[in-house]
Amino acid sequence: MDHRTGTDGEAIHEPTLWRDNGWTARVIKNEDDEGWAVAMTRDGEPEPALVGPWTMGRDKKNPKPLDTAAFNVLVKTAAEVIRRHEQALHAQHHKNVSVTVGGQRVLVTLDIVPDEDDPHAVLAAQDAFGETLAKLRVKPGFKLTATSAEAWIADDFRKPG
Repeated sequence: MDHRTGTDGEAIHEPTLWRDNGWTARVIKNEDDEGWAVAMTRDGEPEPALVGPWTMGRDKKNPKPLDTAAFNVLVKTAAEVIRRHEQALHAQHHKNVSVTVGGQRVLVTLDIVPDEDDPHAVLAAQDAFGETLAKLRVKPGFKLTATSAEAWIADDFRKPG
């Protein structure tokens, strides 16, 4: 049976090392106690996405061997951890508020660009049809609230102080 993972060549299906479908599960000694842990690393990533406890084998000394079912559950769990982390990061860097000004709905967005050399944010406003009303650079610490959005619109979209 020839399994290919794409970047790392052939799949590995060993009791403490399982590599397939872009992921590697490695059973490791748990630093905190006498037990075992499993580290799930996505191909190309320097750090594991997930490290969790691993079951002891029947001899109560060695780890339970990895198998297809366990590996598939670990992949699903690790992928979910990455997805949640990406969602949290997105939410941290992309904020929006919808306000009504002069009877019109306006969506105001703030996209933070955490660039090491040039950190900034982009403040933008769109009407109910998705047309851009204004767009400008602001400090990355700009606080977007309904009040700050309404004040920016009332000031004819001039750069906030």
